[in-house]
Amino acid sequence: MKFAFLCKERTRSSGAKVAVVGAGPAGLAATGYLVCRGHEVDVYDKLPLPGGMMTFAIPKYRIPLDAVMEGVEDLQKNFGVKFYLSTKVVCGERHDEGDELARNNVDLTKLVEGYNAVLIATGTWRSRRLGVPGEDAENVVSALEFLLKLNLGRLGLLEGKLWSFRRVVVVGGGLSAIDAAEESLLSGAQEVYLVYRRTIKEAPAGEYEIDRLIRLGVRWIELAAPKSIVVENGRARAVEFQRMKLGEPDETGRPRPVPIPGSEFTLEADLVIAAIGEIPTPPLAPNCGDLVKYVGKDGRVLVDRGYRIPGTNIFAAGDVVTGPSKIGQATKQGLEAAREIDRLLSAKILVTAR
Repeated sequence: MKFAFLCKERTRSSGAKVAVVGAGPAGLAATGYLVCRGHEVDVYDKLPLPGGMMTFAIPKYRIPLDAVMEGVEDLQKNFGVKFYLSTKVVCGERHDEGDELARNNVDLTKLVEGYNAVLIATGTWRSRRLGVPGEDAENVVSALEFLLKLNLGRLGLLEGKLWSFRRVVVVGGGLSAIDAAEESLLSGAQEVYLVYRRTIKEAPAGEYEIDRLIRLGVRWIELAAPKSIVVENGRARAVEFQRMKLGEPDETGRPRPVPIPGSEFTLEADLVIAAIGEIPTPPLAPNCGDLVKYVGKDGRVLVDRGYRIPGTNIFAAGDVVTGPSKIGQATKQGLEAAREIDRLLSAKILVTAR
């Protein structure tokens, strides 16, 4: 996986410095473009290895870890990119999943002052909650937390022990739910249930992925939504579900799931995984000052057509701008944002030269 695919070797330095915050697909793609244009790039990430969710959440049969690390090594050795890992960049104070892995903190405003441009590519590191009683039990986790700790364990980077489980219930119908269910099965679970509130036809992951899991042994239950978590001594013992039927389309255009009274049923579980999506996590906390107005209610960074926060040298791209997407889209946005950064820097360099 070569991120600097537009050139074979380092070109003459432009003299400009760019900070990329987030070493996921958008950030790494942007880094590759910028170094090929002669700019010096430093990459900051709160995780102990680059790659973002490609390294810590997406199964390795989809994206081999070696391929990601080879691309990173190419950026370091051949283009002089510096990676500041286990380093969280933020303006103000906020906590997201994976923050416990950070050993250092850097104020975003310091980067803005110290670099010619800053690209925010911090992705979506906060999971949506189920919103039902009992979800705070110790063995109820998000898909992101589950996959992150699983991969940290495999890499020998986990402090503490993983969960032990025989019977797993995964709630959701997207790719994170697919990955969590499959990894549960591969990690030794004897029974894995994947429960979704609509039908297989509406599931964001698609029928092919769900049918594949069913063939592997995952038990698929559709038209059911969690009503509560049954908790004993601080641990989830089961999940109470309610059957649903499809009603009129909602704001997404998909049929709205409507509860069927008196249709409750329970599934016993050693581990409950909530996989109902993630939200953007920009390094802009509520107490960050004027920059907060460029964060939408859904957490997305609000940028102009050039991926720029108006009136600043701050750019943003990838899932932190769009919300959860696929790697290809995040990579494309990273490249487009890098092109806009290069245009800005090139214009300033020309003015200086004159």
